Amino acid sequence: MSIIPATLKVADPYARTFYNVSINVGRSFEITRDFQNLEVFFSQTPDLIKYLENPLISSAEKKEILEKTLTSQIDKHTMKFLIILVERNRINLVRTVIYSFLQLVYSSSVIKLFKISSASPFTTKQLNQLTNKLKKLTNTSEIQLVMSIDTSLIGGFTIETNSKIIDLSIKNQLKNLANHLDSVLEI
Repeated sequence: MSIIPATLKVADPYARTFYNVSINVGRSFEITRDFQNLEVFFSQTPDLIKYLENPLISSAEKKEILEKTLTSQIDKHTMKFLIILVERNRINLVRTVIYSFLQLVYSSSVIKLFKISSASPFTTKQLNQLTNKLKKLTNTSEIQLVMSIDTSLIGGFTIETNSKIIDLSIKNQLKNLANHLDSVLEI
């Protein structure tokens, strides 16, 4: 999902307010988990997003679909927050609010976010080993992995966190070898 800076400016105060509410009610872990799950859910249901973003559909209908779809799946505070977004005609910003909320959580807590791109899916054992290694390297007790597949890497994987990228892919190794050979052979 790409974030448009103008929408981020509108969504950020909602995310910050709800972040503070989640801490005050002592439900920050549950609400963070809800938002992580909602981020995935909304990315997999583009028709629902189009429905929620449609200005011709009434707030009552939007509330009803959210309540039928999500009430049993998420914390009551998260549900109330989604209803507030509907009532204030800001539900079209829900994905940006979720993104902003999660960025606040990751930057202000011991949870570190890592984006992993790999040529093929990791096994459970490999994920556990990578998680443990990243916890040791960053001296962090909790990490969040966002996994994606990029077959152009040929093999291996890349790790991205904040502004740092660790490229352990075969594609990168071949590129480095080609650069080295170009500098040595100078044809």
